[in-house]
Amino acid sequence: MPAVSKGDGMRGLAVFISDIRNCKSKEAEIKRINKELANIRSKFKGDKALDGYSKKKYVCKLLFIFLLGHDIDFGHMEAVNLLSSNRYTEKQIGYLFISVLVNSNSELIRLINNAIKNDLASRNPTFMGLALHCIANVGSREMAEAFAGEIPKILVAGDTMDSVKQSAALCLLRLYRTSPDFVPMGDWTSRVVHLLNDQHLGVVTAATSLITTLAQKNPEEFKTSVSLAVSRLSRIVTSASTDLQDYTYYFVPAPWLSVKLLRLLQCYPPPEDAAVRGRLTECLETILNKAQEPPKSKKVQHSNAKNAVLFEAISLIIHHDSEPNLLVRACNQLGQFLQHRETNLRYLALESMCTLASSEFSHEAVKTHIETVINALKTERDVSVRQRAVDLLYAMCDRSNAQQIVAEMLNYLETADYSIREEIVLKVAILAEKYAVDYTWYVDTILNLIRIAGDYVSEEVWYRVIQIVINRDDVQGYAAKTVFEALQAPACHENLVKVGGYILGEFGNLIAGDPRSSPLIQFNLLHSKFHLCSVPTRALLLSTYIKFVNLFPEIKTTIQDVLRSDSQLKNADVELQQRAVEYLRLSTIASTDILATVLEEMPPFPERESSILAKLKKKKGPGTVTDLEEIKKERNSDVNGGTESTPVNASTVSTPSPSADLLGLGAAPLTSAAPPPSSTGSLLVDVFSDSASVVAPLAPGSEDNFASPDLASSEVVSEEPADTVHDADELIHKFVCKNNGVLFENQLLQIGLKSEFRQNLGRMFIFYGNKTSTQFLNFTPTLICSDELQSSLNLQTKPVDPTVDGGAQVQQVVNIECISDFMEAPILNIQFRYGGTFQNISVKLPITLNKFFQPTEMASQDFFQRWKQLSNPQQEMQNIFKAKHPMDTEITKAKIIGFGSALLEEVDPNPANFVGAGIIHTKTTQIGCLLRLEPNLQAQMYRLTLRTSKETVSQRLCELLSEQF
Repeated sequence: MPAVSKGDGMRGLAVFISDIRNCKSKEAEIKRINKELANIRSKFKGDKALDGYSKKKYVCKLLFIFLLGHDIDFGHMEAVNLLSSNRYTEKQIGYLFISVLVNSNSELIRLINNAIKNDLASRNPTFMGLALHCIANVGSREMAEAFAGEIPKILVAGDTMDSVKQSAALCLLRLYRTSPDFVPMGDWTSRVVHLLNDQHLGVVTAATSLITTLAQKNPEEFKTSVSLAVSRLSRIVTSASTDLQDYTYYFVPAPWLSVKLLRLLQCYPPPEDAAVRGRLTECLETILNKAQEPPKSKKVQHSNAKNAVLFEAISLIIHHDSEPNLLVRACNQLGQFLQHRETNLRYLALESMCTLASSEFSHEAVKTHIETVINALKTERDVSVRQRAVDLLYAMCDRSNAQQIVAEMLNYLETADYSIREEIVLKVAILAEKYAVDYTWYVDTILNLIRIAGDYVSEEVWYRVIQIVINRDDVQGYAAKTVFEALQAPACHENLVKVGGYILGEFGNLIAGDPRSSPLIQFNLLHSKFHLCSVPTRALLLSTYIKFVNLFPEIKTTIQDVLRSDSQLKNADVELQQRAVEYLRLSTIASTDILATVLEEMPPFPERESSILAKLKKKKGPGTVTDLEEIKKERNSDVNGGTESTPVNASTVSTPSPSADLLGLGAAPLTSAAPPPSSTGSLLVDVFSDSASVVAPLAPGSEDNFASPDLASSEVVSEEPADTVHDADELIHKFVCKNNGVLFENQLLQIGLKSEFRQNLGRMFIFYGNKTSTQFLNFTPTLICSDELQSSLNLQTKPVDPTVDGGAQVQQVVNIECISDFMEAPILNIQFRYGGTFQNISVKLPITLNKFFQPTEMASQDFFQRWKQLSNPQQEMQNIFKAKHPMDTEITKAKIIGFGSALLEEVDPNPANFVGAGIIHTKTTQIGCLLRLEPNLQAQMYRLTLRTSKETVSQRLCELLSEQF
């Protein structure tokens, strides 16, 4: 920077600032400022031309006044004029004024851009630096549009000075962040990568920041940066502090550059080149080794710089997840930090170990620190550190330590900060369910959870425990006994009353033989809590009472007296009044057989992903420690048996009434003329069952129900035909390997499918369920096929009844004939009127080519002989892709079989690979198909190869099957 001459001191500015500081009141300050503004305005408008020094001085005063919080509405032109000065100090003040006061909509922007272009073209490094700083500071779309094409040329030009290259790289980074569409990728991208080899470390640091941001959006363009970054990192890590003297910070060589290089490498998978990979491993080992060395300085800056590099190296090790030795070493290093006196280090160590716990290589190493983490949970003073300790316990939990971790979390919950109690409750509920071996322990844990932190137990938690108890015969008696004992406490949380009411209403008969829990005692115990509860809980208890009428006829009179009381029949709440009236009438006029039918025990719930896990994911957001469960290598089945192979967020199913019956009893008035269905919690056929006559119950909840993993929740309400086909690709992929499920559901309508296929023929049953209490009128489902699809697929349907009553279901049969191979799927369009409003819904029907697969068994020799015969390039389709779901062998086998091919055992020389064979049947031809799936557990990737005698078939089958893994 040029030296500032003696005359640049601007004495007038110093005097003005001194006057402002000496003002005794706000009024005096405003008076002095107004006087100065009037003086500056007169100078600018005067006949005498101002020299550069005077302009600079007055512009500086305006800038100071603006920074004090006053509006400035003149002086902009004078500032622009300063840009054309050849004196550094004048140009500097002009750029400073423009950067602060001129907005992107200013009429002067064209003049400013011309001045900036002149400075950029001047090749004067000082002026170029000022212009680049101004562009970056303003950072508007107009600036990006004007200069985004010029700055890359300056950056990669051979004659550009190092200081200008630094400014150009950071300026381009700023423009890319604000207006990425104006920054073109071109020849300069390959040249900017080579700046990583620049001799000037300042240039390398600025270029690394730019390349890291660009590589996140355009990884292929910058993948050559990996080897250069590793090379540069190696030189820094192996150098002594004296080698990089200008860039050594408290004995740590170039810490900022090291961190940036490590972050750049996290944009890519491990290097494929063995030499580069080995060099990177050496760098990471060196960084871990240096962490063990005694500090070279006792100052905090030294430890901060050293640890910044270390934690970024550990992040890269975790990101690659391919070197067991490095992962275990990183875990051990973090374990030492868990007891460090510095709070920030303990926090970062806990956070990093949460991620390490998801790796199969380091999970066991993380578990060795369980006692230290538990101690941190008890003794840490900082709540954020305690929260990370909870996250780590959750991440390291497995079947071997679940009971210990859950017990510690429950102990901590009693004194936990209110801000994290709900999250701890959700995690305890998930762990207790996921790793329960003894279901009595699960019931005890959840009831203890409600006792300790009932206010933080969301509805999802007690819904889930009821669902599990109903689905497990072996725990029902114990659950009834336990909740009965828990309800005897003088003060019970309302959630415990809900659980107790539901479970005793279903299974109270299992403990009624004990005189201490006779039917009357059960009823009196529940009714003693009635007046303390909210309206929804009272509604549930009334449903429990009517269930007692069926279970225990001997207390029928007592219950009728309660239902008959004025407090029930004349209740101000319409829901409670209606239930009391209907239940009283039902208990009076219905025969024993009808009561037994209406009030029979709830059937098991369909298997679904835990809604508690879905709530925790939603609370924490994507990419957080709660997602570690999805990528853990160890897969354990949950209490309801079996883990869902494709974890998805549970959707919310809204019921028509805000107070839906929690015990599966309908609210519609019942008469003795027609016995009601066994359970009207849901009148829709359960398409997951083998029998179409089975009724699928709603989960215990009003508006937030347990959602099916197959549910595609969407809502289309419009007067015009639907423009889009909702969740089309997602739905098609969900049904590729299965034939039954819920295709679509919103607040009004549920569409379920059951289908079967044999050779080139198929039949699909479509169930349309009206979820409301109002009729659907003019109900018209239509199948829509393109001209190309009509020539390949023959679909025949029968019309359905145009009126669908409230709560009813209609069925439509579709006969399918595959004439030739096809790529598209037919569209199902449903139109109807609901409450005077036209409804229009379109979804794709999951009829895919693989449905016409017939499995074929083959010996190893026959398989590979046929494999070689199908060796033409157009007959093979190959896809290498990242695993989207946990790489579980049994699930993979099930998906290949569900896809339609035969799974051939002991055919591939590599036992980890999967091979299959089958024939696609169409009316015109039969197409043989061979497939080979090669998993790479370390890289979490698959290679899928499909060979058929027809190119379009190979392409379609490869596309469909790739989405399943």
